[in-house]
Amino acid sequence: MTDVREVTCRPLQTRALWFFVGLAAAGVSLVVVRMAYEGPDAWLGLGLLLSLVGIASLRAVTVRVSADAYGLHSRTLLRRRSVPWRDVADLRVRLKYANTPRVQETRRVILVLRDGRKRLLPLPHSWSPDDPDFDAKVGALRALHRRYGDPESSHLPVVSYRTAGSGWAGSLALCALLLACAGLAAWWVPSVGSDERAWRSATPCTSGTPVAEREEGECLTALPAVITRTDANWPAKKSSWLYFADRRPLERLAVSREDAEEFRPGDRVELTIWRHEVMEVAGERHVWRQHIPVAGDAAAVAAALALAAGHPGARVLLRLRGRRRPDDEVLPSVLPFTAALVGTALWLLPLSYLNPTNPLASPVTITWAAAGSLATLGLLTWAWRATRIRPLGEAAAGEKSAELEGQEEQRGEVFLAARFLEHTDYNPYRFGTHIVLGGGPPAVTPHPGPGRFAAKPIPMDRLTVNGVRRVRGSDGDTVPRSWHIAELDDAGKPVRLAAAPADLTRIIRELSRGETPAYTANHEF
Repeated sequence: MTDVREVTCRPLQTRALWFFVGLAAAGVSLVVVRMAYEGPDAWLGLGLLLSLVGIASLRAVTVRVSADAYGLHSRTLLRRRSVPWRDVADLRVRLKYANTPRVQETRRVILVLRDGRKRLLPLPHSWSPDDPDFDAKVGALRALHRRYGDPESSHLPVVSYRTAGSGWAGSLALCALLLACAGLAAWWVPSVGSDERAWRSATPCTSGTPVAEREEGECLTALPAVITRTDANWPAKKSSWLYFADRRPLERLAVSREDAEEFRPGDRVELTIWRHEVMEVAGERHVWRQHIPVAGDAAAVAAALALAAGHPGARVLLRLRGRRRPDDEVLPSVLPFTAALVGTALWLLPLSYLNPTNPLASPVTITWAAAGSLATLGLLTWAWRATRIRPLGEAAAGEKSAELEGQEEQRGEVFLAARFLEHTDYNPYRFGTHIVLGGGPPAVTPHPGPGRFAAKPIPMDRLTVNGVRRVRGSDGDTVPRSWHIAELDDAGKPVRLAAAPADLTRIIRELSRGETPAYTANHEF
């Protein structure tokens, strides 16, 4: 890659794209001729569809991205753009995961300018985690950047949903949408409560009932009816129906499938009408009642939506806390805040359901709300501390567990969860999940013990520790967010070792006691 002089990225499968462009042009021409002789008809929709396909295919087939000694050049259907290398701060890879069987992940290149702006290059583009052509193109672009520019990073930054540079606009929009829905549901609570109270207090219409109240339907009217037939549809359909004789007092009534199966043709029933709607159908064998929304349901929905908004809100908070971190550094998980939200739901949802309009109406509810608020405050404090980004030395020194100390006192074999991320002779096909210390030389094992079955000794005389860092996006999703990465030199080959901070500290200490070369990192373990 150091001898590369020029790089050109073109779209794949250009013949197929040009075929779609020609097909769209022929189809649109046919539609135009047909409209000229017969006027607009159903073929107009086909012409619009073909035109969209043609425009998309033409845009895809005309995309070009090239790089040379003068800079990076991109061309699309409607625009050309060139950026000199002196204005390019870095080239990064954006990684997005897909949930389709054929596409596991997509990768594209992010162009970072000196003024902080970022642009997504149309090419190269990869739909596979193992794409040598994409890797070669990215390597060639970075080689040109190193030769003619001044890159910010010496490694290839990979930005994914776990890293600091993934952005937070989508999470912020989702949080705002959920909060708006929660506010709408809360605004609906008094109205639902008023309707619920009115239904419970409604009485049958009598001769003494005021005319205005009768016209508005505030009293209950009982009308006889005869069911002529029922239509019990499957659950996939919208509703099942009850049909009434002579369409009196109405032609049909939507009910559930189970209720439709309970009634029979010829059943004489009594309909209860309130506010000009049928609220109850009472027969000899079965009684159907209209569902009346209660204020507790609306209040619980509002509280649940507000709590759900906390999850994307916590993601925004973590992004803001990590805004000074490198874009490819993996941030702490949002799960501690999610646990705090779940703990809040355990007391807030029952309180909202049982006391929807005035949750502080009694000493019991006041005590309930106060105790729950204190519990939520404690959970949020714990979540804030659990997601704090601590310095490397502090993280390594502060996470040694009592169990590990007890194992050290026993001076026996200790199995630590750790993984070499590269394929080596002591970690073939990355089979190792643990490293065993004590009772012999350090070794990689595919199990947490006991015993050294299938263990592969680590060649301590070949390894040199170059430094310790946090997890990056290029390390993959199999590495937990809270782990650290030790960058090792294995006889000239770079090797990465991932483990929890305290475990990684002990492993490095054990490796440094062997016949390894002098440890030159700037960290103390």
